[in-house]
Amino acid sequence: MVFTFISCEDFLEEDPVDRYVANKFYNNAEDADAAVTAVYQVLFLIYERNIMSLNDLPTDTEKNGLGMPNQYLQNLEYLRFTSENQFVRQMWQNNYDGIARANTAILNIPEIDMDEDLKNRLLGESRFLRGLFYFNLVRFFGDVPLVLKIESPEDAMIPRTDKEEVYNQIIEDLQFAENNLPVTASQSGRVTKGAAKTLLGKVFLEKGEYQSSVDKLAEIIEGGENYGYGLHENFRDNWREETENGKESILTVEFMDPPGVSNWAPQLNAPKYSIHEGAGVPGINNANEADIPTVDLYNQYSEEDGRKDGTFKLDYVSPTDGQTYTATIPLFGKYWEEGETIMNRIGTNYHILRYADALLMFAEALNEIGQTPKALDYLNLVRERAFNGPEGNYSALSQEELKEAILEERKLEFAYEGHRWFDLVRAGKLVETMEAHGMREAELAESNKVEISDNIREAHNLYPIPQRELDLNSELTQNPGY
Repeated sequence: MVFTFISCEDFLEEDPVDRYVANKFYNNAEDADAAVTAVYQVLFLIYERNIMSLNDLPTDTEKNGLGMPNQYLQNLEYLRFTSENQFVRQMWQNNYDGIARANTAILNIPEIDMDEDLKNRLLGESRFLRGLFYFNLVRFFGDVPLVLKIESPEDAMIPRTDKEEVYNQIIEDLQFAENNLPVTASQSGRVTKGAAKTLLGKVFLEKGEYQSSVDKLAEIIEGGENYGYGLHENFRDNWREETENGKESILTVEFMDPPGVSNWAPQLNAPKYSIHEGAGVPGINNANEADIPTVDLYNQYSEEDGRKDGTFKLDYVSPTDGQTYTATIPLFGKYWEEGETIMNRIGTNYHILRYADALLMFAEALNEIGQTPKALDYLNLVRERAFNGPEGNYSALSQEELKEAILEERKLEFAYEGHRWFDLVRAGKLVETMEAHGMREAELAESNKVEISDNIREAHNLYPIPQRELDLNSELTQNPGY
């Protein structure tokens, strides 16, 4: 015991020279870049799966497969989740982790003696990312604490801030980013001027400021030759290694093969129970078959829609025996990497923003300000890619019909990309959609899915404030209905 006490006392008296602290770290441009890289790292935690767990699983696009016994995920699918849900808690914590890192960079980088253009670019990246993190939080939770600096623990223990004030900060951050970011990224995965404009357009759309959304998105769509964005001819090219950072990519999370951070989605989508009597495909390892598409979703694609083959996968070639194995149910295939044998080593990127999203947001905002014929043209650009020509185009839709068509198009275009819950809430369609979805799934697949229809309520237009946060911060209040 004496030895232990002496050892502890000696340890506590040591100068911790083996670790960085903020006032010793921000000395040069390399330190500034490292600090901003640390902000980017949080994207992996949010977008490797968590964004789909909260945006697709509690909607009509995804359900749990046999490989997912996790009760918290079951509760998300059946809309019986509470403030104790671990995935809801992780979404709150990860976004605030990113905000804390961004705040530290934003407060310290200005004091560094370095090239001013580089300094402003790094500050622009940090403020873009802070804006993105707050945009996630305000959409998921409504009013959230607006924390821009922490000098003591008490600075974080504040009440929820009115969401309009949070939105004002998001817009201010993104406008700074827009003015200070380059058109072309210095490295794949870094944010650009076009990403800032696109996210601003999305923020204005979410707020119902449709003219502002039109004006901002027009800068990259109608006057965007400097940005070089466009649609890939083949929908599937968005998830192929050689083209995933191509002209449709506005902002991606850059997953990599080991030793980099790998994309977990293929492991959770990969075939197991639906092939070879539950044995899976010979030679394909670490397959879970946990996140699978709903019957409802699969049935809504026509056979002529090229996105059907680009979104789902049924046939798998074994790397061991060369035979083709066919799943008994459709599985998600967007993030699949042909030839890989270990499913948790996939480097397929995740798109936070891609050009198809910009086009459909532009169409939605145009339609809301009464420019329905013009909006229809931009919707049909996405349809023409899907159907390899104008055969799938819409024509002569009313404003309300076009609104419904755009919402449906976003469902088909962005299945398992982390958009659906946001879209349904923005459209005011979450409750009626999930009531109908539960009944259809009950008829098509599983009778117990009627529980989804029974459980959905208006409170689900926001997620609950995590109980852990309420316990830590007495200033917080819970969202109604939880």
